[in-house]
Amino acid sequence: MTKEDVKGAAEEEQAQSKKALKKQQKEAEKQAKKAEKQAKMATEQQATDEDDFAKDRYGVSAMVQSQERLGRTLIRVQDLTPEKANQLVWVRARMHTIRAKGKQCFLVLRQQQFNVQALVAVGDRASKQMVKFAANITKESIVDVEAVVQTVEQKIETCTQHDVELHVERIFVISQADARLPLQLEDAVRPDVGVEEEGRATVNQDTRLDNRVIDLRTTTSQAIFRLQSGVCQLFRDTLLQKGFVEIQTPKIISAASEGGANVFTVSYFKTSAYLAQSPQLYKQMCICADFDKVFCIGPVFRAEDSNTHRHLTEFVGLDIEMAFNYHYHEVLDSITDTMVEIFKGLRDRFQTEIQTVCKQYHSEPFKFLEPTLRLEYQEGVAMLRAAGVEMGDEEDLSTPNEKLLGRLVKEKYDTDFYVLDKYPLEVRPFYTMPDPHNPKYSNSYDMFMRGEEILSGAQRVHDAQLLTERASHHGIDLEKIKAYIDSFRYGAPPHAGGGIGLERVTMLYLGLHNIRQTSMFPRDPKRLTP
Repeated sequence: MTKEDVKGAAEEEQAQSKKALKKQQKEAEKQAKKAEKQAKMATEQQATDEDDFAKDRYGVSAMVQSQERLGRTLIRVQDLTPEKANQLVWVRARMHTIRAKGKQCFLVLRQQQFNVQALVAVGDRASKQMVKFAANITKESIVDVEAVVQTVEQKIETCTQHDVELHVERIFVISQADARLPLQLEDAVRPDVGVEEEGRATVNQDTRLDNRVIDLRTTTSQAIFRLQSGVCQLFRDTLLQKGFVEIQTPKIISAASEGGANVFTVSYFKTSAYLAQSPQLYKQMCICADFDKVFCIGPVFRAEDSNTHRHLTEFVGLDIEMAFNYHYHEVLDSITDTMVEIFKGLRDRFQTEIQTVCKQYHSEPFKFLEPTLRLEYQEGVAMLRAAGVEMGDEEDLSTPNEKLLGRLVKEKYDTDFYVLDKYPLEVRPFYTMPDPHNPKYSNSYDMFMRGEEILSGAQRVHDAQLLTERASHHGIDLEKIKAYIDSFRYGAPPHAGGGIGLERVTMLYLGLHNIRQTSMFPRDPKRLTP
């Protein structure tokens, strides 16, 4: 290395040292300024805290880990009425919306499908800092609020609790939500009519379903699933009063229960099994075991690659099976009576939920007759032909024809619910009893709501020999259903029944347009999560 190289290297090293020293000095100055700023903020905060007379009345609570059991009574939002005027109450709710205005902050607190306005205002009980704290709570956070219930001169139209508001004296965050939400609840509950013209944001179906936990918080979703719970309760209560027994049937079975190919195959140790398409075979076996009248509520699986508004790969089945004396219409009458009791119960007990859903998805009130309208399949075909539809006597109804027939029935009989009886034998499952007067038809029926099928049922074949013949005709492996056929060899009463789709009943009663709205966590060919 030459003298010049050495000298150059030394100069470069010296320059780098100066640069590093300068950088260190700059960093030290930066840290000093930061420390000074923090000290100043701490001093200001201390001064603010000393000035803040309400500092013990608000804040973020420690995580609830069951440290203690407070003797505090929390009032439900729906119970906040003028009768509680001037009372001091505690409420736990979600922070729905926040609007700060000067020395005041207006909150809307939401609890399921109910909400109430709350006011935090600078005064004897709330400081400026408390108002500022309330204004900065993130939406969807859960808060505990102590407040005085006050009546209002003008109704608060934007809240379910029109006649009162809360004057907040304490507010504590129990669980804080992230500031950035995947969807806004006010966008998710906008009415579905004329939204495009308004130019306001809405939430599409995939976004809703991808973030289902938040979507289920909307007032509309809360109402839908509370009404759906009512359908189950009314179904159960009505049948128990009629002397039915509730049963639970296997969902892992050895052969396709409906005889078709639309089954999910699952690995079962060293062999394969199937997810049940219905509890059909087991309901019948229970009738053969002298249970007389049975029902069950449980999941049903259909491996249909149908991406329609009314198909799911997993849904909840409301299933009925019943022995009868001389005619399957005894069973048909019992099922239609049960449906009418459900419709009456929903109408009488769930008006709040119905009206809540109607605010977003308007529909006409559901109409039904007593006794239920019953038409024969051939009558339905005749009505369709009169309306210009070309179809054969033994042809199954397509979805468009079902809907058209529903409209024709509504126009003629003013009902949204009716029964179509005596279906062609060839379009029904193997266990369906043929019509004794016309072998091309069968003792089977479907029930419709607003022009869409919600129940499929029939008198079942209860004779082992005829059942074997019908199964062979449908190409079913007799060995796989041997236990089922054998159950009819030891004396089986005549019986009939049907299976109802819970999600369809809810959807059609409320006049909704997609079954995914009435399935809590829907499963279809393209969706397996959440």
